[in-house]
Amino acid sequence: MTRTHRLFQLMQTLRRMAPPITAQSLAFEMDVSLRTIYRDIDELRGLGAVIDGEAGFGFTLIEDATLPPLGFEDDELEALVLGLRDVAVIGDPALAKAATSALAKIQARVPPKQAHRLKHAILDARRYWRPDPPRIDVSKLRQAAWDEVCVHFAYQDAKGDQTTRAVKPLGIVYMESTNMLLAWCMLREDFRAFRLDRMDELIVTRDSFRPHRVSLLRDHLARLRAELHEVAKDRVTLD
Repeated sequence: MTRTHRLFQLMQTLRRMAPPITAQSLAFEMDVSLRTIYRDIDELRGLGAVIDGEAGFGFTLIEDATLPPLGFEDDELEALVLGLRDVAVIGDPALAKAATSALAKIQARVPPKQAHRLKHAILDARRYWRPDPPRIDVSKLRQAAWDEVCVHFAYQDAKGDQTTRAVKPLGIVYMESTNMLLAWCMLREDFRAFRLDRMDELIVTRDSFRPHRVSLLRDHLARLRAELHEVAKDRVTLD
């Protein structure tokens, strides 16, 4: 295990374990000596990590947003490039801009050899068809889902019929040809999916449905998986 990899693993262990974490526990988890743990803690602090505690009392990692990444595996870098470039293609304008910015930040903060690998990555993402652009500010919709507050919007369905919907926003799915809001619809009193490019006049309310978003989203996804399973079985039968 290289020193950089060991430091990265130590950071991950500090994040994962319940603080305060004794040096003995860290040494056991990392399969290294106590002396190595103390030396690595000092080195992480020198790199900018805020780690409270000392020998005999245990250590607590206080996250520091200014701490640069300590390194990625090559496959991890490839995954980051591919994922962020795909978001830049299929995401709404705010997400696409954020993906490009995030990739530039990563490139600026990894070691020179890995920065070169990012700049000249062999992986890229291209789509023959991009989803139609949304007619609403999707960043506000995402925030409403995080805040667990209801939203209202005008909606045009596949037949061209216009309705006004009040929903509990649960999540957004970025698909190959369209982007969908998964929601609980108060009008239908059931789970529904709404295409972002058919939504207009988004209004974010103060009507909270906290803390039910996670459980509702889990149920919605379970139903979708069951429906896909039934479709797959029908196709197998037809074949």
